[in-house]
Amino acid sequence: MRRFERGEPVALRELWDGRIFEALPARITDDRGDRRTVYIGPCISKSARGTNGDWLRLPVGDWTLDDRPSRNHLLSFSFDGVAAATLLIWSAEWEPRHWYVNLETPPRRTSIGFDYTDHALDVLVSIDRTNVTWKDEDELDEAVGLGLFTREDAATFRRDGERAVEKLVNRESPFDRDWTDWRPDLSWTAPELPAGWDRT
Repeated sequence: MRRFERGEPVALRELWDGRIFEALPARITDDRGDRRTVYIGPCISKSARGTNGDWLRLPVGDWTLDDRPSRNHLLSFSFDGVAAATLLIWSAEWEPRHWYVNLETPPRRTSIGFDYTDHALDVLVSIDRTNVTWKDEDELDEAVGLGLFTREDAATFRRDGERAVEKLVNRESPFDRDWTDWRPDLSWTAPELPAGWDRT
């Protein structure tokens, strides 16, 4: 698969057993070597709704994809072979909020973007990188209870999170600079999901 050009719109898709659970429109900011950086601005994503109309956190039962607005700005860093994406999150007004480590499969490159499967567990890290809080441990326990993951999987996800947090806190590249002043190219408009985003 080819590498994407800076500014090119792509789809970031969460898949479960070949079914799309979420699809986010994004723009490539850097796609070279063994890492990529992707900008997700205020947008309309496609997210899973259960038959009762609630947004789903886990792929349980049947679901349909529905429009879900977001106002935040996110810069996502992912790496070949690394089971985590590290995101810097700003408010709609570009106020830095926190770092967010999303545990997930390493990104799978497609012709329209990248696919992954979420691992339920996440980590919040303060902007100054001094405070680390694990998030959604109850959701991971529920996923294990439902048979989506094993206890061994859960332990692996925890170690993946610890390694990702260590890289961030120790300011290893590309986290060896202050990214809070980063801004997208002024010419970039809000991207839409590219054609074919709904096909697996």
